[in-house]
This record gives sequence, structure tokens and C-alpha cells, in this order.
Amino acid sequence: MNSDSYLAQAAGQTDFVARHGLWDDEQKAAATEVEARLDSVDFVRVVYGDPHGIARSKTVSTEVFRTVLRNGMDFSPGPFVFDTGHAVAVDFFAEGGGIGIPELTGAGDFIVVPDPRTFRVLPHTGRPTGWVIGDEHLRDGSPHPLSGRAVLKRQCDQLAARGLSYVVGLEVEWYLTKKTGDPLARPGGFGVQGGPPAVEHVNGGYQFNSDSLLDAVMPVIDPVIDALLALGLPIRTVEHESGPGQLEFTFSPMDGLDAADAMLLFRTVTKQVLARGGHHASFMALPGLPGFDPSGWHLHQSLADRATGRNLFVAEPGADVLSELGMAYLGGLLEHAPAASLLCVPTINGYRRMRTGFSLSPDRIAWSTENRGAFLRVLGANGDPGSHVENRIGEPSANPYLYLASQVSAGVDGVDNQLKPGPPAGDPHSPEALPLPTTLVEALEGFTASDHYRVTLGGALHEALRLMKTSEQARYDEWRTGGGAVRDDEVTEWEHSEYFATY
Repeated sequence: MNSDSYLAQAAGQTDFVARHGLWDDEQKAAATEVEARLDSVDFVRVVYGDPHGIARSKTVSTEVFRTVLRNGMDFSPGPFVFDTGHAVAVDFFAEGGGIGIPELTGAGDFIVVPDPRTFRVLPHTGRPTGWVIGDEHLRDGSPHPLSGRAVLKRQCDQLAARGLSYVVGLEVEWYLTKKTGDPLARPGGFGVQGGPPAVEHVNGGYQFNSDSLLDAVMPVIDPVIDALLALGLPIRTVEHESGPGQLEFTFSPMDGLDAADAMLLFRTVTKQVLARGGHHASFMALPGLPGFDPSGWHLHQSLADRATGRNLFVAEPGADVLSELGMAYLGGLLEHAPAASLLCVPTINGYRRMRTGFSLSPDRIAWSTENRGAFLRVLGANGDPGSHVENRIGEPSANPYLYLASQVSAGVDGVDNQLKPGPPAGDPHSPEALPLPTTLVEALEGFTASDHYRVTLGGALHEALRLMKTSEQARYDEWRTGGGAVRDDEVTEWEHSEYFATY
């Protein structure tokens, strides 16, 4: 067998991209540019985001990637069937993998096709290494039913057909800590997380927006900032939040798919750069460490005219706080809030923000202008060109593709059905408003009953997420039944082990 034949077999399928017409003209041009850059790297990481929003990859030599770029790469479906603790949640030995996908039966491979528009060279690796996000496909060329990126691409393509684009600004809080001792004190297993990294605080916190606290950690996070800028991510602001070592990064508005890709890259690279320097980054909502304050991922969103870029949420002078389209979009977000919660807040730990009396964390299905206690906060109202809606319930560990898809699909449903959001809430925590889910169990109930998200995600992904989150909850309940200490006002050892390192 000659080397070219071997490389073709090591990849997905010969001429997979061309045979199935998977690239548009922009991607074809980008692929040519990528090929011209490959002489400067030794390896390329082929990456996709799993249903939990975690980057999964294979690192291939440049020689192999030249074949993979246009043929795709075979991947095992393990991350499609494991819950957050690596327990098998989807029975892949059942017919159709238990969720109606024949190729999943018996853990059959799928194909990841690199999106050449996402190719970057990582600035923090010693060996020159590329990084590219791929799209998951079945062997017939169709998008994989469990691909979150495919779901968001579908939503954005549907908007494009209507002459619209989804505009997203990321505002993400996370924790910086310093590693101490053995970071892997206890090995993990299937359904059992390993011991969380042993860490210490980098400061005492609780001096919000302190310039001195931020400056003190800048020598640690400067390499992160350098890496993100080198990767082309549009950093807008960096600030110190309330908790000890709690930071917030915001990014300039991006197209919806670009924003989700950026979030996947941001979380992954931040964790990697800091780990190389002996520190730990965690996007867990509320780590089980003394004195820590919850972190959120606030999603800023609007719709724009695709041809002109004009913000379509801007109200006419003297009209409502948002345009008619913007108000209907707001109505859709409110209508689907109970079911969307699972995609905005997908972990057991994330619901601690919403049920322990944190005044800046939403707990009711309500909207307001400027009020930070509201689930949906309208900013720049009454004709401001920057008018948009901020969703304040998201947790930093949410799957970026599913979080964004949950929002735009709900908002567009509101537009199509001219849903009315009602008046703004004077008190966003008022018991008169309907409550948001306060536990993963409640969120699962709303999500499972939602025909809207069953259609948006597709039946297979909807069912896979239900099974994964049910498995996660069952393992937590089993830990509690076995004598695990639980107090409503404290993060449990189980949560800290489950999420602190993984996210």
C-alpha cells in the first residue's frame, strides 16, 4: 500500500468534502490559505465541541492533516454518549444507539470535517501546532444528529435566508487559582471523577473592580491575553469581579457561529495557558472553595440586517424600548425560558446561583431595563443604536452552540408568532412572576416537555441530552443516598469533583 492510500484510509473518506458539497466558496478559499500555512506547523489539533461544550480533539501530523482537511477524520462517538463524569448515559449497543442513529450502534465512528475558516496557530505550544474546529458528519455526508455546532449553523442559515444575522456579545466570569500539591490526588473512572486540583486563592477578593487586585494578577493572565489576541479573539474588557481571583472577560459583538467558536477556543486556551504556568482556570459556576461568589455567562444578543449590519432591535423615537421585532424576540425568550434553562444552565452546580438569594442572579421569568436582577435585561433602550437583550442566567460552562441556539430559536419563534413580553418588572425577584427552574431536575422537566426544543435540536440530540443529564443527576442522588454531606448553602464535594477540573 502506498503512503497516499494509507493516509486516505487514516482519514475519513476520500474526497469526502467535495463529494458531499460540504464547503461554500469562502471555505474553499480558506482551505487554500490553510494549505499554504501548513509548512510552518508540525501538528494540527482537529477539534469539535461535544454535547457538554468541552473541546475534544485528535492531534495529527501536518502530513496527515493535508489529507484530513479535504477528507475528514474518523472519531469515536464516546463523547456523544458519556455524561460529565464519563459514565455511559446512552446505550450505544442498543439498536440505533438507543436514540435512533444507526451509525451509533456499537460505537461506530463518525467523521469530523475541519472548517478551514477556524484554522489558527496556537501561540502557547512549544511545538508549532495548528488548531481547527470541525463539523461532525455521518458517513453519508449529512450533519451528525448529535452535533451542537450543526444545530447553531442551521439556526444561522435560516436567519440568513431571511436576510438576518444573529449578533452576540460574550461576557464571561471565571476563576483563577494557583495549583498546590498533587493536582491528580485521586484517579477517576467511568462515572467517577478524579480528585479536583488542589489550589489556593490568588487574593482575598471582595473589592469589586479593584485596579490593584487586577494589576496583581496581570503577570499571571498576561500570557492568556497575549494568546487570545494572537488568535484573533476580539477582547473588549478585562476586569476583576467580586470573588477571590474571579475575573470577567468581555468580547466585541460577533456573528452567532463565530461567537460560539470563540467561546470554545477561549475556555480551552485559557485553561491550557494557565495550567502550563502552574495555575488553574475554572468556568464552574460556583467552585466548592471558601468565600467564592457565583460566576455567570451573560449573553448579549440582537438581530441585524444581514446586508447593512443595521441593528433591528432599535426602536423608533417615542416607541417602545425596543423595536416591534425586538419586543417579539423578547417575548419568545420569556415563553421558552423554562425549557431553555437546561441549555443555559446545564449542571447541578449552576442552579446554586438561582436558588440561594444572590441578588444579582435571576430567579424569575421577568424582564427589565437595566436591572441586573432580571433574567432578561434590555440595554440601550429607546432608540440607542446599541440596543440589545442580555440573558443573565447562563453559566460559564454551558455548551456555547446549544446556549446560543436555545436563544435565537426562542427569539425567532417569538417574532414569528408575535409574542408579547408584557410590561417590564419593577421587581425582577417578585414572587408574582413565574419562577425559573431552581434545580437541574426542574430544568429537565421543562426541557423534556418542550416540543420547540425537540424540533430545534432534533429528536436524537434532545433525547441524548435528556439521558446525559438524567445520568448526571442520578449519580449525584446516589452520592447523597450514600451519605454525602449536603447543605443548601454549601457546594458539595461531589459538585467540586465533578466540575472544577472538567470545566
